[in-house]
Amino acid sequence: MKKQLLLDQVRMEIRRRNYSYRTEKSYCRWIKQFVRYHNLTHPSELKANDVVSFLNHLAIKRNVAASTQNQALCALVFLYEQVLKMKIDELHDLKRAKKPKRMPVVLSSNEVKKLFRHINGVEKLVCQLMYGSGLRHSEALGLRILDLDFSYRQIIVRNGKGLQDRITIMPDSIIGKLKDQVRKVRILHLSDLKKGWGRTILPKALNRKYPGVDTELKWQYVFPSKLRRKDPRSGIIHRYHISERKIQRSVKWAVRKSGIEKKILHTLSAIASQLTCFKTATTSEPSRNYWAIKA
Repeated sequence: MKKQLLLDQVRMEIRRRNYSYRTEKSYCRWIKQFVRYHNLTHPSELKANDVVSFLNHLAIKRNVAASTQNQALCALVFLYEQVLKMKIDELHDLKRAKKPKRMPVVLSSNEVKKLFRHINGVEKLVCQLMYGSGLRHSEALGLRILDLDFSYRQIIVRNGKGLQDRITIMPDSIIGKLKDQVRKVRILHLSDLKKGWGRTILPKALNRKYPGVDTELKWQYVFPSKLRRKDPRSGIIHRYHISERKIQRSVKWAVRKSGIEKKILHTLSAIASQLTCFKTATTSEPSRNYWAIKA
């Protein structure tokens, strides 16, 4: 069996289970590294001790983080059990990468305001949304127009961590900004439609079930990219959401400009969750507007 055929099987199994494209890229990357580590030997000819050897190499020689080693392990378990239909024996002598225990970094409200003063444009709105609603950066960027419920002032997060949907609050201070963003998306979408574009990627098989629905405004991303690109799975040329790296760079730059000396995580959702724990420990019922940071 050729290596390319093996990766095609991996991709097919991942897509059949509706895993994200990020998971698909990550699993394929680890499988490639595993095969190369064993001199291009097909995985069906390798055993559990070969898997242990590769994982120990990651922990000892490459000094990867515990989460990275665990990600590689999940990819290999998926390869053997779901693709090759082979059981992996117990992984004896596996040296686990140490997972450090760190104290959470908690920002004061003044530090958060100072941070937001140095973030501008749509990046600022995304960060305020992450901080005010407790969204991960992938969840905030993946929002579509239909996920914003202005009547109930809430946001629907679809296919979050663990492929679970949930509802979170919409901060009062950014409702007007979100409505302005939706108007901008409407103008951009109408312009795309006039030029023969305007299609987007729908979850699962909705496009086949409801032909033409992929051009409706409600399915467009709240934070669309300036450029159109070709979807690697379907081949459709569409307007994806803005890059996560763009948000991370904005936060890094704002941290340097604001002069905050604390070691801050690159995503504000983690800071928001930490502050939530701190706030609930000091007050019985936190106000709904507590997270409404005015800049």
